[in-house]
Amino acid sequence: MKFHDTFNLELEHIVIENLNQEMEHTMQPAIGSVVPRGAFAVLLLLLFLFSSFTSTEAYDPLDPTGNITIKWDVITWTPDGYVAVVTMYNFQQYRHIQAPGWSLGWTWAKKEVIWNMMGSQTTEQGDCSKFKAGIPHCCKKDPTVVDLLPGTPYNQQIANCCKGGVLNSWGQDPSSAVSSFQISVGSAGTTNKTVKMPKNFTLKAPGPGYTCGPAKVVKPTTFITNDKRRITQAMMTWNITCTYSQFLAQKTPSCCVSLSSFYNNTVVNCPTCTCGCQNKTEPGSCVDPNSPHLGSVVSSSSKGANTPLVQCTSHMCPVRVHWHVKLNYKEYWRVKITITNFNYRMNYSQWNLVVQHPNLDNITQLFSFQYKSLTPYEGLNDTSMLWGVKFYNDFLSSAGPLGNVQSEILLRKDKSTFTFDKGWAFPRRIYFNGDNCVMPPPDAYPWLPNASSKLVFSLLSTVIATLASLLNLI
Repeated sequence: MKFHDTFNLELEHIVIENLNQEMEHTMQPAIGSVVPRGAFAVLLLLLFLFSSFTSTEAYDPLDPTGNITIKWDVITWTPDGYVAVVTMYNFQQYRHIQAPGWSLGWTWAKKEVIWNMMGSQTTEQGDCSKFKAGIPHCCKKDPTVVDLLPGTPYNQQIANCCKGGVLNSWGQDPSSAVSSFQISVGSAGTTNKTVKMPKNFTLKAPGPGYTCGPAKVVKPTTFITNDKRRITQAMMTWNITCTYSQFLAQKTPSCCVSLSSFYNNTVVNCPTCTCGCQNKTEPGSCVDPNSPHLGSVVSSSSKGANTPLVQCTSHMCPVRVHWHVKLNYKEYWRVKITITNFNYRMNYSQWNLVVQHPNLDNITQLFSFQYKSLTPYEGLNDTSMLWGVKFYNDFLSSAGPLGNVQSEILLRKDKSTFTFDKGWAFPRRIYFNGDNCVMPPPDAYPWLPNASSKLVFSLLSTVIATLASLLNLI
């Protein structure tokens, strides 16, 4: 069941329960009293509204068409099934899959088995006891497939396989945003009419967050031979589309934003308890960085690598992004961005940052980060994706002295819109690795000293100077 549907059912249940309590309270004074018609009218109206809503839990306004598309190409038929090449395309602009990588699952429509695989493997073989000879690779009704690791022997590889499940985003590097494996299926249909598509596809990357739709028959994929003189095509092709929802991926946010500026001494930290509270979390869920036994605490943790073990902070977030308005020039202004990792269990490889700000259409120079403009909507160029330079700072180490990366951006002013007033210099939205980071409330932004305070200061300075002159004359 989708998140939106679950939410609707829970909300309906709460409404119904409250209405029942109201009706019980109304019925208590007289056994023969009539239940108010208004309660039933409200109930019917709410149920109609809930049923008319559309599901938008996976919609990302900065990447409205982003998804992971799985293409299942039947290459050839066999005596008891077929051989297929399954290819995964990450069409998301900035959301990638990092180690320990993706895992793909589905449920067979009939009693299919997997005879062998290239470029991947199933996590379990299942019960293959009915086969006396030629044991299949997997006999499970609902297999789970994972990518092979780098360094796999060449006779077990195919193109775009064996990356340990790591899949880059399309915006960063389209060539590494593709993953493939080959599968030989038995006890299946042997023609376009008798073969059955798998169902109930699931994608973990590596945890939850993705919802996959049903397999759909599409136009067969075409292939060009190496000499580019012949085109072949698949016997049959199915497409599966998977979309991401941050609400399904995690119960709490995974990053937050702090702000500062040269024109105000105030440093606006991440909102308190953004990702959790120290006094409400489980014992051992955060670590004091000044603890003398820090190394033993981190290494002896029994929880998995995907469960954050964060440094004890007021916000308790695994990642913090700091935006500092550093300098102001006549025609330019400069911003410093610092990304800090507070998670002792996670290294972020091929990290990326998405920033939305109206002046990002005028980037003059970027230091030690790579940059790409994102234009999800025509005529709107206020969103940029930033990521590290390969072999220099594309790897964000776990919490500690090396657990941060930083860069500066030089932007050219647009005189018609530029101002430091009312928090204009701060970002509208920031994503880290595809997850929306929590911003401080607008009324907490570092304020720009207003004209009246400057006038008061100027008058005070004049008065003091005049008094000093009079004292010198006396």
